[in-house]
Amino acid sequence: MSKRERQGSIFLRASRDIETVKRHGRRLSTELFNLVACRMDDTPTRIGIVVGKRFGNAVRRNRVKRVFRALVRERHMDLVPGQAVVVFPKREALARPSEVLKHVWETALVRGKLIRTRSE
Repeated sequence: MSKRERQGSIFLRASRDIETVKRHGRRLSTELFNLVACRMDDTPTRIGIVVGKRFGNAVRRNRVKRVFRALVRERHMDLVPGQAVVVFPKREALARPSEVLKHVWETALVRGKLIRTRSE
């Protein structure tokens, strides 16, 4: 299995799926990103990362996507199955230390009931 195929099961890439989540999902805001989650099916949870041109130049946009993809990969196995999540990073996300971003990410997943607790 190629790296691209493995990532395909983790990340939302189709604009149709992202639009569905934006339209029907429940929203959760943090200081570093906004998150929209929608129940899809019983497949593993998939996450899309959307960064608009207002975020900054291509280097900044690509860097923030890399940072969030790393966060997703780190906790993907603990996510509740059957969800589709779209993340909209804010400019402040790159200015904060990675430990802070990781803490805010995990707190948001718990608040949104998107992650299994250790006891489950």
